[in-house]
Amino acid sequence: VFLSRNFRCDCGNSKFKNLQCKLLPEKGKVNSGNKYNDNFYGLYCTCKRPYPDPEDEIPDEMIQCIVCEDWFHGRHLGAVPPESGDFHEMVCQACMKHCHFLWAYAPQLAGKEIPPLTKASSLEEEGIVLKVEESEEQKKEIKKESGVEQHDTKEEKPHEQFNEPSTSSGYCRKLKQKFPMEIAETTSEFSLCKLKELQSKPFVKKDTATFWPSNWRSKLCTCEDCLKMYSELEVQFLTDECDTVLAYENKGTSDQETERRDPLMDTLNSMNRVQQVELICEYNDLKTELTDYLRRFADEGTVVKREDIQHFFEEFQSRKRRRTNRMQYYCS
Repeated sequence: VFLSRNFRCDCGNSKFKNLQCKLLPEKGKVNSGNKYNDNFYGLYCTCKRPYPDPEDEIPDEMIQCIVCEDWFHGRHLGAVPPESGDFHEMVCQACMKHCHFLWAYAPQLAGKEIPPLTKASSLEEEGIVLKVEESEEQKKEIKKESGVEQHDTKEEKPHEQFNEPSTSSGYCRKLKQKFPMEIAETTSEFSLCKLKELQSKPFVKKDTATFWPSNWRSKLCTCEDCLKMYSELEVQFLTDECDTVLAYENKGTSDQETERRDPLMDTLNSMNRVQQVELICEYNDLKTELTDYLRRFADEGTVVKREDIQHFFEEFQSRKRRRTNRMQYYCS
């Protein structure tokens, strides 16, 4: 189950009369970071039904919204989930209304796989590559202002006179002088904010949920205005790649692999061959002697006390020292 971002411990606050939090004794009476919804009462989806629902005979999987973290039946999303299941995250209808800016991204991202980002495409998306198309009359006016006459003759001019690239400072300066407003708007808005560029294009807002590919969050704009908007809408986590369901699943898999590791095997792998043999022998001796020692208590039906265990290990260490001393005597 995906972690709940708004779930906090309530032990020791005003909800409990005689219970004090052992970790934070000075805990406040109300934990403002905890936000309750229907999930806390075992109800899910817009139908507010439990899961599993004993009265629901329709087989349907539930999908979690990555914004509100509620779970929804596939048939209650206002849109049919992709049949191939080729999506990684879902945003429900209510959250699409709350995060209305996502509709500007939906035509390019929702329900599609995002191709790998190339250098050329990334530059254009960031607004670094500026393409300005001018008419023939505008070209003539620019050349006249720079002192160059346009002659309709068949004689070809030397190529060096007009080979100044469009990115040169002189040519760009002339364009800025001729089109100051157009270029200013392009560089100040579109190159700095991806969202404004997308909102300048036609898009449709629907009353449906949306389905997003794995790396769609990396495409969200992170300019100052957008970050402020995310904060006001309380969805700052959308730009956090570690917040995704995939990242959470990968972390869970990694934690399980760590838990499955045997501490004894890790210790053995860090030793040389001689140390490994000695440790295995000591372990087998301890296991055999402790089993025989505890069997006596089982046969007699008596309880093993703390003093009995302490006595066993004292005797075990004493026998070990005697064996070590005998080996040193024979070796000398």
